[in-house]
Amino acid sequence: MDKKKQMVEIWGDVVEIKSLIIAIIVSIVSTMGFYAIAPSDDKTKQLFFGLIGAVIGFTISAIFIKPKRIIVIEEKIEE
Repeated sequence: MDKKKQMVEIWGDVVEIKSLIIAIIVSIVSTMGFYAIAPSDDKTKQLFFGLIGAVIGFTISAIFIKPKRIIVIEEKIEE
């Protein structure tokens, strides 16, 4: 059984929908998790913690979700 992966184009790049959804969920969980542990009386720390969570979520996604593209370089031979 040959299953084709569903791909979608976002910002000029083609990505697999499953990987995109996983990356979004990881980023949301890490961002909101760090935001939730920030002191509730300090808006600056809440923003800072949320940004740290977003960077951590991006890093986790970049490490565990590998690119699916294949790059082929062809040389043009002129006669």
